[in-house]
Amino acid sequence: MSFWEYLGNRHQQLLTDAYQHASVVFQCMVVATVIGVLIGVVTYRSGWGGSLATTATSTMLTIPSLAMIGLIVPAVGLGVPPTVIALTLYGLLPIVRNAIVGLRGVDPSLVDAARGIGMSRVMLLVRVELPLAWPPVLTGIRVSTQMLMGIAAIAAYASGPGLGNEIFRGIASPGSGNALNQVLAGTLGIIVLALLFDAAYVLIGRLTIPRGIRA
Repeated sequence: MSFWEYLGNRHQQLLTDAYQHASVVFQCMVVATVIGVLIGVVTYRSGWGGSLATTATSTMLTIPSLAMIGLIVPAVGLGVPPTVIALTLYGLLPIVRNAIVGLRGVDPSLVDAARGIGMSRVMLLVRVELPLAWPPVLTGIRVSTQMLMGIAAIAAYASGPGLGNEIFRGIASPGSGNALNQVLAGTLGIIVLALLFDAAYVLIGRLTIPRGIRA
C-alpha cells in the first residue's frame, strides 16, 4: 500500500490523533504559561530568585522524556495524566526564562513614571511591565510549543493521546507493510501541527504587540 493510499484509508483515525495531539499540547502550554509567568513575576526582582527559577526549570529538560514519564506513571497511572504533567514541566523553562528577561528589561524610566502618577505595584505590573514583557514571553511560548510537539509523541509510550501512537505502532511492527507509512504519517502530522501553531503565534504577535515594540 502506498503512503497516499494509507492516508486515504486511515484519515479518520489520523485526524482524531492529530486533534488529540494538538489539544494536549495546547492545554499544557496554557498551564505552563500561567505557571511560568507567575514564577517570573515572583522571582524577577531577585537575582538569586531568578537564577534558582531558571536552574530548577532547566533541570527538567535534562531528564529524558521516557524517564520522566516512567517516573510519573507509578504515581498517576497511564494515559492523559502523566502526559499533561510531563509536558507542562518540560514547557516551563523558555517561558520562565523569557518572562524574567522581559520583566527585567522594562525601561526603569517608564516604571518611575508609572509610580509617579500613583500606580500601585500590582497596577504597575499589570498595565506596564507585563505588556512590555509580552514579546519575549510570546517567544518563549513559541519555543516551548515546538519542543512539546515532539515530546508529546513519546507520551504514547504511557498510553497517552496523540500522533505518537501512530509512530509507536509502526516501530512495534517493523515487518509489516504499513510500518513505514505509520511512522511517516505520525511524523509528518506532528510537523504540520508545529507549523500551524507557529503561524498562529505569529498572528497573535501581530495582533497583540504594538508596531513600535515589534520594531
